[in-house]
Amino acid sequence: MGPALSGGPGSGGAGSRDTGDRPRAVGGTDRTRVRRLPDLAVPDRATLYAVLDAGRVGHLAIAHGGQPYALPVAYARDGDRVLVHGSTGSRLFRHLAAGAPACLTVTLLDGLVLARSAFESSMNYRCAMVLGELTALDGDAKLAALERLSEHLLPGRWAVIRPPSAKELAATLVLALPLDECSVKVSAGPPDDPEDDLDQPVWAGVVPVVEAYGIPQPDPRLRVDQPPPEW
Repeated sequence: MGPALSGGPGSGGAGSRDTGDRPRAVGGTDRTRVRRLPDLAVPDRATLYAVLDAGRVGHLAIAHGGQPYALPVAYARDGDRVLVHGSTGSRLFRHLAAGAPACLTVTLLDGLVLARSAFESSMNYRCAMVLGELTALDGDAKLAALERLSEHLLPGRWAVIRPPSAKELAATLVLALPLDECSVKVSAGPPDDPEDDLDQPVWAGVVPVVEAYGIPQPDPRLRVDQPPPEW
């Protein structure tokens, strides 16, 4: 049996939502079992992979010295683990490398759900949460992980840019978080207004939220005549 998947973090709005034909979450651990809107939990790993592969920034939460912190981090999925990197000078990254328990959350905002009341208004989103301890990578594994991170965040760039120097590698921590204890939550669809609100004189529906690339802006010091990436 593979790592458990069950309910995810957060809530999808004040009221319950239509979740379509998505399967209900089963099994999992008590720490990942969804308690708020459990119908939004998705138990399959394909959905977990899809959410992680679609995102680029997650929030890595730890507690240190009795104080919680949530660090925004670039990440990449590499099979059944997530890779992150940071400075060896970072106190919190050194704490993570030493095995501090952590929580990585990735949220993709897909739309604003405009209901006929504030209570029923919400968001459409896909969210993944990963609990566990991170381990530091070294040597060839570290360099391969940096390439995987680069290819996820900046497709095609690793082959054309200068590789990391020994000094840069020494200043960089690369950590891996296994996808052993995870949860996924997906909210989708139109507002779930009660029948009594349907005659309210207000527009209701979903406003999609889409992430898109803009027009590339060349570096003022660019010395070569090269086209920008075709993303």
